Formats: sequence, structure tokens, C-alpha cells
Amino acid sequence: MFIFVLHLQKEQYSGPFYEYSQSAVPDSVDWREKGIVTAVKDQGRCGSCWTFGTAETIESYYALKYGVQKIMDLSEQQILDCTPNPNDCGGTGGCGGGTAQLAMDRIIAMGGITTEWTYPYISYYGEAEKCKFASNITSNPFAELVSWTHLPTNNQDAVISALATMGPLIINVDANGWAHYETGIYDGCNQTYPDINHVVELVGYAPDYWIIRNSWNTGWGEMGYIRVRKTPVASCGTDLNPQDGDICNNGPKTVQVCGACGVVYDSTYPVLK
Repeated sequence: MFIFVLHLQKEQYSGPFYEYSQSAVPDSVDWREKGIVTAVKDQGRCGSCWTFGTAETIESYYALKYGVQKIMDLSEQQILDCTPNPNDCGGTGGCGGGTAQLAMDRIIAMGGITTEWTYPYISYYGEAEKCKFASNITSNPFAELVSWTHLPTNNQDAVISALATMGPLIINVDANGWAHYETGIYDGCNQTYPDINHVVELVGYAPDYWIIRNSWNTGWGEMGYIRVRKTPVASCGTDLNPQDGDICNNGPKTVQVCGACGVVYDSTYPVLK
């Protein structure tokens, strides 16, 4: 298992913000039960969590839109190789880190994302490759995006509403204490000074926990998943190293982060064509 520090930076969001209502939502949601979540993957030694969280969530929304029989593993390698990062958003790009927002904007610009089978993941050991989208992507996109939606920052009600009504979410979390997690409801994050440094897919919730899909293979946690403590009201802390999270160069020196492990801090989901 590998945690790679992401020097994420907030850019001007190109996607719309999520508008939620206060209408009743279920007590629990688990999108795995709907058949729209693919098998757990393994990013290996590459700091590519941002590509995995993005590709996995697009897979889920493709299945929601076109049917579970159409679900397909999509190419993290395409995102990794073909997403420029001139402003060091989320790191230095490739295995050095990036953001889901950068990834989705680039997928839109490229005309879509292809399948894992067409453009396989080969950066397990930590080296990105040259972009091959000219031959592999523009001629054969599988899923196409028109935009993506950003949830209000640190708003637990919005996260619950979006999970219940829209689908899984791409989220940024503090995973510093996750390496030794095996099972149960995890409550070991530093809530006073969280350090956002990892991108994952949020696939559900129950009254007292969140269900999160990681990209460290099925030998980690609960078959690749972790349940993180959820409370009726999300407590908040201060991230003293926000460039480990989702802040741009010359951004604020500290940010407020809410929810255990920062679960409700920064959330997005794709909008498919």
C-alpha cells in the first residue's frame, strides 16, 4: 500500500456547483449493491490515486446512465499520461500527483476516455508514460463527459444528498493512518489537524459510517474498502499543509476540513454525455 502526498491546488472550477434540497434521504446507501461499482484496483507505487478515483467514478456513472450490463473498466493510464499540469495542481502531474478536476477537464478536451483494455495501466512501479491519446483515444473513446459537478465544500448534507440521489463521489481524504487498517469503523484520523493527501471513491453511507473504495488492492482493508466514522454533525479541523490537499500555488496557507478524515471536504462527480 502506498500513500502519495498530493500537492493539490484549487483552480477555478469549470463545473457547476451541486444544488441540493433538504428532502428526506435513505438512512443508508451502498452503490455496490446496484452493480454500478467495478472491482477494486491497485495503483501500486505510482501517486495516481487522482486518476483511479476519477476513472472509477466515471465507470459508475456510465453504468447508471447506460445500464449495469455496459459497465467497463476505464483507463487510468490515459489520464495519467495525457493530463498536463503546468500549475502543479495536485502535484507535478503523472505519478507525482494531480486532481480529479484536472482529470475530468482533460477527458472533456480529449473527447472522452477509453477502456482499460485499450489503454492499460502500466505505471504500477511509479513511472508515467508518454501520452498515446492520438492513436488510442480520439479514435476510440468509450465514455464522454460534458462537465462535472462540484459539491459545496465541507457540507455533509450535500454529500449525503448527492450520494443518495446522484451516485458515488470522488473525494479527497486524509489517509495518513490508513496503511494498517484491516476492518471495522475507522476513527483514527487527526481531526484537529487533518492532512488531505489522497483521492478515493465514496460509494455509500450508513448512520454511523461512510463506505469508501480505495485503490490499494483487495488485500487491504475490507476487500479494498474502508468504513470511516460518520457523525450526525461533521466536526472540522485545520489543514496546516493545504498543498498536500487541493490548494494551488500561492493559495491559502491553511484551510478548514470537515468530516472524519476530511470525507466531506471536497467532492465532485462527472456528468456524462
